[in-house]
Amino acid sequence: MQNAVQDNARVSALGGYAVFAALLSAAGLPIYIHAPKYYVDEFGVSLGALGAVLFALRLLDVVQDPLLGKLAAVTASARGFAVALGVLILCGGMIGLFAIKPMFSPVLWFAIMLTLVFSAFSFLTISFYAQGVGKADGMAKGGHLRLARWRETGALLGVCLASIAPFLFISIMDAEFTGFAVSFAILGFIAVVLMRGEWRNVMPTAGPGFRTILQDIYARRLLLIALVNAVPVAVSSTLFLFFVESRLDAPGQEGVLLLLFFLSAAVAAPVWGLLAQKYGIKPVLLSAMILAVLAFAMAISLGSGDILLFTLVCVATGAAMGADLTLLPAAFATRMAKIAPNAAEGFGLWALVSKLSLAFAAVVLLPMLERAGFNSGGDNTEASLWLLTLLYAAVPCGLKCLAIALLATTEMEKG
Repeated sequence: MQNAVQDNARVSALGGYAVFAALLSAAGLPIYIHAPKYYVDEFGVSLGALGAVLFALRLLDVVQDPLLGKLAAVTASARGFAVALGVLILCGGMIGLFAIKPMFSPVLWFAIMLTLVFSAFSFLTISFYAQGVGKADGMAKGGHLRLARWRETGALLGVCLASIAPFLFISIMDAEFTGFAVSFAILGFIAVVLMRGEWRNVMPTAGPGFRTILQDIYARRLLLIALVNAVPVAVSSTLFLFFVESRLDAPGQEGVLLLLFFLSAAVAAPVWGLLAQKYGIKPVLLSAMILAVLAFAMAISLGSGDILLFTLVCVATGAAMGADLTLLPAAFATRMAKIAPNAAEGFGLWALVSKLSLAFAAVVLLPMLERAGFNSGGDNTEASLWLLTLLYAAVPCGLKCLAIALLATTEMEKG
């Protein structure tokens, strides 16, 4: 009886991790999917200007993410309060970004609101993943993979909801992004309540320092693989709406296809986790990467009206992303538990790596499209559409191949 009660308590706690992960994920990739196109269509901001702002924010992350890792470590004893404050800032920035019209220059407003969102997002992500290391260590064997399944499945469900929410709100009311921002704030309150008991009994510590982590060959290799492997997701996410609307000539289909993409990832994530427990992380992750390469290769040949084939691409690339977001963090968390018990600094580096991939998409791809004469929602030349196809599909395909080569030559630990 007592064991049953304890198991129910553990499941309840893991449910809180899933909801908090959903909150964070809703503030991650969906911002790169929705925000650029929203500010282009609603306020006439150029793709080049948006790319410059996003790149500048990524440069800020280079400095602030490691510092936020240190902050998360030294304020660990007050983590519950710090996290609640971070959620408040995150929700406020989201409302300012999508629910309030710019009070001055749209580009400057965009930059300020995103700074609030991304800074809070980084701190919360670092604290959350660091807390997860201690949680998983207190569980039975395979705790890191079990927690990862709950956490990343919740994250992917959060992405699903965030990706489709604006399209649902526009069909219900003429306030697509206002409804999204308000719903996000409600989710933030729920996540704080569900996780309120998880931040206790954490003592502040300076941690081992970034040098200790970066001197570890295995940790360094995982960070490199994560960087290369994350770029394809960043590229395809940034260009998804543009690709569906202009290359496939399917305006109005974006919401359903986005939902299918992220739902495939959410469904696949726990399956990848179970397979990894049985066969090991490396072979399962390699299989998922190969699946992504095949899917992106198919996308290169798509054109106007190829919705059915693109549906298959969404399912395959979404399923592959489920492995990326579940297995690599679990492998890194396992290593951090061994070399850096206070893993906040380690996940500061992990957060930085993830954002550097988004910097590539922002500073390179959006200005390239603008220089090629690409016009969101308007008429485009075949040359600009072909460039959009190459950037959306061929670039991720090549980068995935590089990630495969890196992973294939890396010895993976068992966690």
